[in-house]
Order: sequence, then C-alpha cells, then structure tokens
Amino acid sequence: MRIVTASPAVDVPDGTSDAPTLRWATEPQPSAAAGEVLVDVVGAGVNPADLLQVRGLYPPPPGAPAWPGLEVSGRVRQAGPGVDGWAPGDPVVALLAGGGYAEQVVVPAGQLLPVPASVDLLAAAALPEALCTAWSNLVDVGQLAAGETVLVHGGSGGVGHVAVQLALALGARVVTTAGGPDRVAQVAALVPQAAAAGDLVVVDHRSEDFVARVRSVTQGAGADVVLDVVGAAYLGRNVEALATGGRLVVIGLQKGRRAELDLGALLTKRASVHGTTLRSRPAAEKAAIVAAVRAGAWPLVGDGRVRAVVHAAVPLGEAARAHAMLGDGGVFGKIVLDVAGGPRD
Repeated sequence: MRIVTASPAVDVPDGTSDAPTLRWATEPQPSAAAGEVLVDVVGAGVNPADLLQVRGLYPPPPGAPAWPGLEVSGRVRQAGPGVDGWAPGDPVVALLAGGGYAEQVVVPAGQLLPVPASVDLLAAAALPEALCTAWSNLVDVGQLAAGETVLVHGGSGGVGHVAVQLALALGARVVTTAGGPDRVAQVAALVPQAAAAGDLVVVDHRSEDFVARVRSVTQGAGADVVLDVVGAAYLGRNVEALATGGRLVVIGLQKGRRAELDLGALLTKRASVHGTTLRSRPAAEKAAIVAAVRAGAWPLVGDGRVRAVVHAAVPLGEAARAHAMLGDGGVFGKIVLDVAGGPRD
C-alpha cells in the first residue's frame, strides 16, 4: 500500500533546518481486525492539522498512523469480525485519528458514515472532520438551540463554512466573519435565502468590528454561542460579544495560545468558556459523535442543506501543493486529495 508521509527536517550547515517534505512511501497491506473496517480510499480531506503534523507541531495520538490525514471517503473492502451493517462496495466516509493520505485505511466501524446517493464520493471526503467538529461543538458543547444567535469565526474555512450551514439548518441565526469583500460574498452565497432574510450576517473582520455587529443584530443582547478558531487574539472580544448565559467554544489557536481573561466580565454575564479537540478523543467518544451526526446532521447532507465546498481536488502525489494552497490562506472551504484517480506520481 502506498502512502504520502513527511520526511523529517534535515539540519543544514548554517544551523537551521530544511522544512520537512511530503514523499511517497510503502506500508504493509492492512487488514480489518475485530470491530474495524478496511476502506479503499477515494478521497482524503486536507486540514490545518495536517500542515501542523508535517511540521512536527501536532503529533498523532498513540496508536494512530504516522502519516497525515484525518478524514477520507471511499468504498468498503472488508468488514472485520463482529462488524454488522457494512458490506464490500458500500460508499462511506470515515473520521480518522490519522493515516488518511493512503490508498487504504482501517477504521473503527463506529467512525463510518454512509455517503448519500446525492453526494459525490470524492467531494464527500471534505465532510466528516468538519461536520463532526461543528456538531459536537455547536450542539453537544455549545447547546445551540433554535432561535438563538451564534457567532462563527472563519465562515469561509473548512469547519466554519459547514458550521454556518448546520447552525442555520438547526434554526439559529448566524453571524460569521470572513476576510475581504469577495469572501464575505462567498459565505453569504452558501445560503442566499438566509442572507437575504437577515438570518445570515457576514462580517468583514478586516474592516468591521464583529462585537458591534453582533450587538446590532441582536439589539444589544449578544451571541448565545461563539464558535472560535482564532484563539488568544479574540478571547476578550469574544466574551464581550456573548449574551448573558452565553457559551464560548474555542476549537482553534490560529492567533495564539495565551491571553488575559476578564473574569469579572465572564461572571457578570454568567457565561462559560469551553475548549475542545476531536482528534485525540477515545474511539468510543468519536463513535458517539458520529452516531449523533448520523442521526441529527446526516439527513441535512442528504437533502443538500449542508454541503462541503471543495475548493480544489488535488492528486495524492501532489499533496505538497495542496498543503501550500491551504497555507497561503486563499482556500474557500476544503481541499481534497484525489487518491483513486488522476496522476499518481
């Protein structure tokens, strides 16, 4: 089985190190053990975590493959002992702890979802990580309810653009941020009827104050839930944006790990701050999230109310180019690696 993995950084004479590079490698053919399913990969989603892993900044959890990849789409090749409900040839997506940049993956059966007939199998690779992240943090942690207002930072990003659609489909009003007029327009176009009705408000964070916009939209009340990928740089302003009883859910650290928090403001609002990750959770917790997504969110995928926008499909052998594209910051939605088709070298 061929995979794409990272070569380690190499020391050079001036005392610095060359950046690690992505390269082809060969691994033994995997097989499904009890409770597992072997999948022939068609597509692999590319996520910021993959870029961090390649740089040595986000090592895989114990037991996960050493090469990147947190989500794939494909077809079942083999169901291991004790697995019911999956048969060879079934089109699926899988949530992984790692190892998606490969021709085949082995995944716990509880981390699989069936691909609806209405969804392209390659494009489906962009869904599991984003949708499981959005659902677990908006619904399970944030307790978002119909009629509430949610502030989603990074509405043009891989998780953000899915979270915007999911929140709207669940009956919430959404305020979201994006950088620049073009991206603002693209986010609004995700659900144009909601934007026209004022249920989707897109804020250009380069020129507008998102706190002021949230207050304006909510007549001063604030956001019931804030979903944040930015981290330290937005901590204080996110608390400002919260409503009384609001919930701030931090899922990313794009702009820092450490910040000062005004506890008085938090106490006055009777608000809460939560921090979560998905990748390092035990398999049983991931299976519970996937089951909740299958019941509550997957029908929204089937009927088209929630979809992943694929910015580009890049051959697996050109994974380094996909990483460069994502790192440049111009991607809207997700990049997927085409594992089953296209040039292989």
